[in-house]
Amino acid sequence: MAMAKRADDARSPAQHVGDSHDLIRVHGARVNNLKDVSVDIPKRRLTVFTGVSGSGKSSLVFGTIAAESQRLINETYSSFVQGFMPTLARPEVDVLEGLTTAISVDQQRMGSDPRSTVGTATDANAMLRILFSRLGKPHIGPPSAYSFNTASVRASGAITVERGDKKTVKATFNKTGGMCTRCEGRGSVSDIDLTQLYDDSKSLSEGAFTIPGWKSDSQWTVQVYAQSGFVDPDKPIRKYTKKELQDFLYGEPVKVKVNGVNLTYEGLIPKIQKSFLSKDKEAMQPHIRAFVERAVTFTTCPECDGTRLSEGARSSKIQRISIADACAMEIRDLATWVAGLDEPSAAPLLTALRQTLDSFVEIGLGYLSLDRPAGTLSGGEAQRVKMIRHLGSALTDVTYVFDEPTIGLHPHDIERMNSLLLRLRDKGNTVLVVEHKPETIVIADHVVDLGPGAGSGGGTICFEGTVEGLRAGDTITGRHFDDRATVKESVRKATGAMEIRGATANNLRKVDVDIPLGVLVAVTGVAGSGKSSLVHGSIPAGEGVVSVDQSPIRGSRRSNPATYTGLLDPIRKAFAKENGVKPALFSANSEGACPACNGAGVIYMDLAMMAGVATPCEDCEGKRFQPAVLEYKLGGRDISEVLAMSVAEAEEFFGGGEAHLPAAHRILDRLADVGLGYLSLGQPLTTLSGGERQRLKLATHMGDKGGVYVLDEPTTGLHLADVEQLLGLLDRLVDSGKSVIVVEHHQAVMAHADWIIDLGPGAGHDGGKVVFEGTPADLVESRATLTGEHLAAYVGG
Repeated sequence: MAMAKRADDARSPAQHVGDSHDLIRVHGARVNNLKDVSVDIPKRRLTVFTGVSGSGKSSLVFGTIAAESQRLINETYSSFVQGFMPTLARPEVDVLEGLTTAISVDQQRMGSDPRSTVGTATDANAMLRILFSRLGKPHIGPPSAYSFNTASVRASGAITVERGDKKTVKATFNKTGGMCTRCEGRGSVSDIDLTQLYDDSKSLSEGAFTIPGWKSDSQWTVQVYAQSGFVDPDKPIRKYTKKELQDFLYGEPVKVKVNGVNLTYEGLIPKIQKSFLSKDKEAMQPHIRAFVERAVTFTTCPECDGTRLSEGARSSKIQRISIADACAMEIRDLATWVAGLDEPSAAPLLTALRQTLDSFVEIGLGYLSLDRPAGTLSGGEAQRVKMIRHLGSALTDVTYVFDEPTIGLHPHDIERMNSLLLRLRDKGNTVLVVEHKPETIVIADHVVDLGPGAGSGGGTICFEGTVEGLRAGDTITGRHFDDRATVKESVRKATGAMEIRGATANNLRKVDVDIPLGVLVAVTGVAGSGKSSLVHGSIPAGEGVVSVDQSPIRGSRRSNPATYTGLLDPIRKAFAKENGVKPALFSANSEGACPACNGAGVIYMDLAMMAGVATPCEDCEGKRFQPAVLEYKLGGRDISEVLAMSVAEAEEFFGGGEAHLPAAHRILDRLADVGLGYLSLGQPLTTLSGGERQRLKLATHMGDKGGVYVLDEPTTGLHLADVEQLLGLLDRLVDSGKSVIVVEHHQAVMAHADWIIDLGPGAGHDGGKVVFEGTPADLVESRATLTGEHLAAYVGG
């Protein structure tokens, strides 16, 4: 019997203990709104996390699993090296087991530094520079000679070497860079439009300046010029002599006496550059920002023709192509050109460059060029550019974490993205995806659905299992999984049209199109077909046009929905009036701030070589205000209790009774309208998701006087159940007399539109044309374009 047992063991050996760790176990996660969440996630599988916006998906995947993995990796370095790394606090979770190295590929926009391009953000430019330094004719120098971020440096002199006997050595130093000296590698030069600064038919004493805030009696601005002695304050500016105009516009800083006070006089151009142009445009007040946008124009650098490169770098060529030409090509054309180069001495380099360029094409970004500024990429494009470096990686058993990788993708492109996610999984990696689109949820091996609601109403696991189980389940995601919009029976009639003629921005090919007004217009087409170029590049952003794009909100962890929307101003004034004190007391960034934490509510402790931690302030218990301020009440609540309310609670609180405050109630109504009723007023902006931030902007702009609203994929980050609410909001805007133009990939929005303008037929130089104009019903019937085919399949046409 024993012999038989041993033979049996030999035939089926027991599983090795090392193979038993096939789960990532999370127990008791409490990051943000998570309520003691416990979940087991299978390794080497594709797991999709679903749930309404704000339900806690990103808190679980990015804030808990990926954050702890990164922190543990950082701790493997010596404490000396850790001193140079960002300090990470341990997420609030009881147990995390089975973690592997996590690589986060998120939606963060790439830096908008003017010198950052698609080529510099990947390894493509570095490899091209080496290629040209080896094969370019004439040879002009090392790879740095082809870099627009490297300036040429020349130096000569003497250096003293201090050893046993001091020696003085003559030294010369040369470094060849490829930077254009005129624009310093930016590709464009800024120009100030003088007609926006002053009216030259008037004199200074007649109020010639048209700069916001420059009042005639201000001795710091206007009077410095009027009393400087350099110009005649009573002479119209257009009659100034050459010397007077030079001093007025470009004068060097000198001390002058104005009304007995010593002040500094300098030319108008340098003064404007220092006082307006050196500041962050996003942080300016709206009227100042509008002035800067009017007064400053950026023109292509005349010396390098926008290529950013010096003449030397542009003169060196391989097969009649310079590095500037190579970077300006669409990446798919560049890949074909590189594939045609046969040079045995550079074979390994050519192979690596070909693989990188082919990855761009494979991931659906072949329409980009390497010289495209990184800051102009959409969130989805930026995420796909970041994916490129991982596609050819030899690493396996890694956890890849994706944040809605289908954002900005046409239904036609989503299939390609799905195959890439499956390829990463099939290499033996764990792939975790936060996603709303059913087309991607359907390929999951495992689904985790969070909810049931958002904010404080979410943070629990509603479902775990297969896609079939989710469909059959009774969660919000399950119920809406197979929702399909229907094409409108009847569409609204246009009240007019916005004419666009000969549009040529980016890849547009002299597009002529009439955008109907007074209706809901959807601008569609595959990624890179020219939608944003048409909408943002051709619709004049003047009076009456409100553009709500996906650029991030600028703000620190002190900014919150109440400060961003201007809601806090009427609330502070109401508290001050009720209690007979000044409004500044009710600001956590001003006089009312708790002195211990400076109104932040938490104390940030930098533990030098170890991860820093944030602990709630003991003095104010995280309330952010001095105890004396909390004695003052409005409607029975203190200011910290008001900031802790959700939008929905605050709407009720300020809607009637003692705290009736119409100014606050109007703003709260708009926030609820865009589906943010669950956000708390004092929640830091840094904790909001991308979709929440865009809808917060939309709520802020809904009070604007504009007649035309331009929205850039407002369904970004929206759950299937929330899309319906968004469509209702768009309808209300149109019914109130506004025109709404939406750049959108979501078929539900297309089906709901009154008019569709479809661009294509492809991306990049294969796009840029209007391939369809008409109603959604006509598009479904004709199936004439890629969009038409997918929309017809979606509505079951």
